[in-house]
Amino acid sequence: MIIAIDGPAASGKGTLGKRLAHHYGYRHLDTGVIYRAVAHTLMEAGADLNDEALAVAAALELDPERFGNPVLKTQKVGDAASVVSAFPRVREALVSFQRQFAADPPGAVLDGRDIGTVICPDADVKIFVIADPRVRAQRRTLEARSRGEDADEDAVLADILKRDERDQNRSTAPLRAAPDAHTLDNSYLDIEAGVRAAIAIVEAVRAKR
Repeated sequence: MIIAIDGPAASGKGTLGKRLAHHYGYRHLDTGVIYRAVAHTLMEAGADLNDEALAVAAALELDPERFGNPVLKTQKVGDAASVVSAFPRVREALVSFQRQFAADPPGAVLDGRDIGTVICPDADVKIFVIADPRVRAQRRTLEARSRGEDADEDAVLADILKRDERDQNRSTAPLRAAPDAHTLDNSYLDIEAGVRAAIAIVEAVRAKR
């Protein structure tokens, strides 16, 4: 089974993805980390984030061992990832990696912004996780501060809104719910409630088969 989880950043989809994968004994891939790794490679080299050729080269030489680097979770790298992920050729370079991960047994949960629409359009279950932008800003600010970063909630909110607009309006793989996706509003659910809601969606789909 392939479970695709999409939605805007800080909506809680990453946590849901991990917990769902654990619940069902599947593998989990946070696809946002892939783009963060590409962006971080350019940042380390002091390269221009708007240089599509360099971004493609970094994507083709992607090292999964880098995915665990905690710096990839920072706001700065996240903003940079939104820039490089808008390049069509970068997304093309990473499609096969994600699809192979999804295809390998025993099953997989992938979360990102185009899983149910582009990467795995035939996923068994598609969940589109949303949350109020202000709530997302609060979560992102708390996460940043927990890492010792100096984060201003209003500035974080502005960045979130800017990134959403950019991702929703990009020409390649725009952020949107697949027609057959189930929407999960995670604005005011704690982790446990959100996981229960996601499991309920999966089980409801399985029951119809």
